Amino acid sequence: MANEGFFLLLQRKIIKIVVESFYRTHNYLLEHTSSPVRRLLMDEIDWNDRLIGIKGSRGVGKTTFLLEYAREFFGRDNRACLYINLNHLYFTACSIIDFAAEFRAKGGKVLLIDQVFKYPGWSRELRFCYDRFPDLKIVFSGSSVMRLKEENPDLSGRVVSYNLRGFSFREYLNLAAGASFPVYSLDELLARHQIIAESVCSKIKPMAFFQDYLHHGYYPFFLEKRNFSENLLKTMNMMLEVDVLYIKQIEQSYLPKLRKLLYLLAISAPCAPNVSQLSKDIETSRATVTNYIKYLTDARLTNMLYNEGEAFPKKPAKVYMHNTNLMFPIRPSDVNLQAIRETFFYNMLHKGHKLSAGLKNAHFTVDGIQNFRIEEALRGRNNPDLYYAIEKAETGEDNIIPLWLFGFLY
Repeated sequence: MANEGFFLLLQRKIIKIVVESFYRTHNYLLEHTSSPVRRLLMDEIDWNDRLIGIKGSRGVGKTTFLLEYAREFFGRDNRACLYINLNHLYFTACSIIDFAAEFRAKGGKVLLIDQVFKYPGWSRELRFCYDRFPDLKIVFSGSSVMRLKEENPDLSGRVVSYNLRGFSFREYLNLAAGASFPVYSLDELLARHQIIAESVCSKIKPMAFFQDYLHHGYYPFFLEKRNFSENLLKTMNMMLEVDVLYIKQIEQSYLPKLRKLLYLLAISAPCAPNVSQLSKDIETSRATVTNYIKYLTDARLTNMLYNEGEAFPKKPAKVYMHNTNLMFPIRPSDVNLQAIRETFFYNMLHKGHKLSAGLKNAHFTVDGIQNFRIEEALRGRNNPDLYYAIEKAETGEDNIIPLWLFGFLY
């Protein structure tokens, strides 16, 4: 019993020391990390909720987002808020519960937890904290692959989850040009696109920035002084190795099959996947190919487009890359320009809208209502039943809308 009491006292002392260490790290990060663009999600979240999950693909800035929240709402040296990363070796031996209890005892109110999936049993312990510490708010980040409610029944009815996306063209433009253009809804764009485009173009030439965005503007790490393509390739491999294999608990030996599947999809996207051929190419079953494509989509490496009324596990009508940046490192000298246009449109509208395979010569049907055709320039007869998203148009008229303007939806 004496030894047990000594151990508990030692553990308590260690927790106090570690909490202070995390406070120092927290302040250092607030001082040395900043977001060049205020993310729209900051205003979409109801910060009154007590358990909030921020999901997103690797590289979109989840860590920076948590730190920006701490900076904006609390500021430096405010001990009511603390950022911790579960990558820390301390959490291999000590629990989230004990740490949260010590943080709360020191007056802590908001605990920001990064890399939550690195901790076994994280959902159960967050549930315990939610139930036992009603005066403590927890905001945590996780991979886009995670299904917070479906795969973690402990959190059902308690966690509110949000998705952090990469930069929209609007966010990239605001950063690159030092501007402050607002968000527009799709209804606003369809009704007032000519006025909106003319207003933007009176201040800046958006098309002068558009190609750069398509190449490297989606991921915030383009701001780092490193080779963007090499960095993105490393990020893509980390998505496969961690966000797919580790979280989905797939054996490491299957990684080459996943990598080959991603490559085959990338060089042909957008494509109607031939599941039988893909199963032969990567030497696995048709069902496994279908599941792997879903995992790649969950990891935000691909997007699946279905016919109206259909969904997984049915075969998608087409598979796209998730965003245009992903297309360049794989085939830098042979990227299909029409594929880039369609991928951009899909990616920008994917937030807040349901896209399905288009009808009547359209590439996409949005929300089961509007039909869109994506073109470099309008050629031939204008079909009044379609909206045209045109790459080479700086401004438009009637049902002809500049493609870049759809980058203002978030």
